Parts: sequence; structure tokens; C-alpha cells
Amino acid sequence: MKLILGSALFVTSLLVVSSFPLRAQSGSTASASAPDAATARALPRLTDGTPDMQGYWTNQTFTRLERPAQLEGREFFTAEEAEAFAQRALEDVKDVPRGDEVKSDADIHYDDGIWLLEGYEKGAMLRTAIITDPKDGRLPPLSPEGQRRAQARAEARKGVGPFDSAQARGLSERCIYWAHEGPPLLPTGYNSNLLIVQARGTFVIQPEMMPSARVVPLDGRPRLGGAVRGYRGDSRGRWDGDTMVVETTNYSEKTAWRGASENLKVIERLTMTGPTTIRYQFTVEDASTWTRPWSGEYEMHRIEGPLFEYACNEGNYQLPSILKGARRAEETAAQRTR
Repeated sequence: MKLILGSALFVTSLLVVSSFPLRAQSGSTASASAPDAATARALPRLTDGTPDMQGYWTNQTFTRLERPAQLEGREFFTAEEAEAFAQRALEDVKDVPRGDEVKSDADIHYDDGIWLLEGYEKGAMLRTAIITDPKDGRLPPLSPEGQRRAQARAEARKGVGPFDSAQARGLSERCIYWAHEGPPLLPTGYNSNLLIVQARGTFVIQPEMMPSARVVPLDGRPRLGGAVRGYRGDSRGRWDGDTMVVETTNYSEKTAWRGASENLKVIERLTMTGPTTIRYQFTVEDASTWTRPWSGEYEMHRIEGPLFEYACNEGNYQLPSILKGARRAEETAAQRTR
């Protein structure tokens, strides 16, 4: 489902790209320091004095996690360059054959534009990558252990056919876990929105895409034991001044987030930089995977709600058909060799 923002309605018919205002998203040059005193006084607050981050937010950006090779050495865009970058991204989505433009089988495709061309403002950050450290905007090299594990996983996949069983299909196709959920939270191509809810001793983040609510305790309770693991890990939070700090560990080895191990640790920092903006920063640590920790940041913007349920079930419904089709193909191939 899609988010309705004011009078901008998502429709499933062709959307005209030029109708979208493009936002060169700001906040990308901000340092990790806290907002100044005047900004802090202007923030909405709960009765306990903590910033009121409750509500609906978008972390949409066309800016990629890693800096593209063609932008090597360019840490920032100008505002005009960021707008042009976003415009090209929208044009890439729009520029595919549709309707009467479909002239051959080669033109038939999975039309991502139906949902990527959403009826709300889209843009790119001034930063040329979400990754801020290392300075080159790229993931650090794999550690020796990380290389060995990647090779072992690749070898293990060779012994399993992609349609041998339901478990051979990916976690996202089976609607179990999508990598953007993290932690860390990362923008998605569409439905890049989330809900934040605060209650006494609890901080809750729920993405629109794969709406699994992450409930973060703030009461200082001990962490789960190492034997208890989850796809999204085990989060614990605390306030550092006006910044919400969330540390997540206890990932399942099945998560394999960007190839990480179960030793992955993610530290997130959410800081309101104004009544309608949150600076989201994260640091990823896993010496079993990368040669060094790495970090990133982007800005969230407050939006109108509500969010509608993104019901991920299509893959699960189709799994029986996928597996039946594979068995039938195997049976046909076997009959031909008899």
C-alpha cells in the first residue's frame, strides 16, 4: 500500500515524472554535535522532557549507501547537482516501454515504475553516499575471516538448487526479513517511510515496508543471552542528552546482513535537528566481517500519516506453485532421458 500525503494521491496509472518537485535533501553536512540551544528549546517534548519524535517520517533518498565509482573523491554535491541526480533517477524509472510503446517480447518487463513513481516529493542528499566513514564512501574490505565465510557460503549455495525447497528461496521473497529493516535502517526504493512511537521506558520504530515493529527497551534491562538470536537482533536504548542511542546485538547468523556474521553490532543515534527533521546516524561493527567499523548518516523528514499496511505475502502464496513447477520440470527432464 502507499502513503497518502495531503492531496498527493498514489495512483496505479502512469505518473508524470515532471510533476514531482525534487528536494535536494539538506542536513547532510551536519556534524555529530547536538543542536544549538535555540533549536533544542524549539523541539516538541514529552512530559518527561525527552524530544517527542512520535509520528510519521520518511527517509527516502536516491543517494546510495556507497559512493558510485564515477563520483570518486566527491564527498558532496551542490544543491543543483543533487537535484539533477534525483531527476536522472526518476527518468530512469520512467524511461521504459509501457502501453502502446510495447512492441516486442523484449519490451515486456516487471514495471517497477508503478510503485517507484510515488505521488510525493523525492530527492537526493547533498552527500554523494550515505556512508560517511571511511571517507571514500565505500564499505571497508572484508577481513580474512569475512572472506573465508563469504567463500564458504558461496560453496554451500552450489550444492543447493534455487528451487529445491522453500528454504532455498531468499528471506525477503519469503517475507521473513528485508535488509533495509536493519538495524541499521536504510532507505528503500519506495514506501521509504516509518512510524515512531514513544512510551514510558520504550522506543518503537516500525518501517512501512515490512512493518515489523522494533520495540526498544529503555529501562536498563539486561541483554538476552548469547544463545538467543533474532533476524533483527536484540536492541537496547538510552537517552544521551536529546539523542536516542540504540545498540543492537544478538543477530542470527541467518540474517547475514551484507554478509555480516552473528557478531554484528549496530549503534544508531537519532537526533532531532528541528521539529520536522531527525538526523539518523549509525555505526556498524563486526571484526568477523570487515577490517574496520564503518558509519553513515542521512536525514529523516516528518510527513503526514497514516501509513497503510504493506502486506508482504505474495512470495509465500506463490511458493507452492514455484516448487510444483520445478518438480514438473525435473520430471519432464527425467522422462526425456529414459
